[in-house]
Amino acid sequence: MNHPQLDMAAIQRKLLALREELQAESASSESSRETVVLDQTSVGRLSRMDAMQAQAMAKAEEERRQRRLKLISGALVRIEQEEFGECIECGEWIGARRIEWDPLVLKCIDCAS
Repeated sequence: MNHPQLDMAAIQRKLLALREELQAESASSESSRETVVLDQTSVGRLSRMDAMQAQAMAKAEEERRQRRLKLISGALVRIEQEEFGECIECGEWIGARRIEWDPLVLKCIDCAS
């Protein structure tokens, strides 16, 4: 049974919207994750270092997006299996306000601390 105090349809819509937003961000930032071309003649050393740092930051951001997309997929599966809202550690219900604030949360406040 899903969390009794939550509107599962609203949570599901929120998760789907978040997934769509993350996928759009991922698609739009694809070029910033491409390998930095090291052309010694056209770009100075500091500019290349800046470009490499920007690339590393873009890759880290993409990894964060991919982790969140996995959490969203897991949450949608738990809704389908009617297990959404249960703490993965103790099995008790996660607080409704906690889930409404962050529907990707996996643990109740006691187990998370």
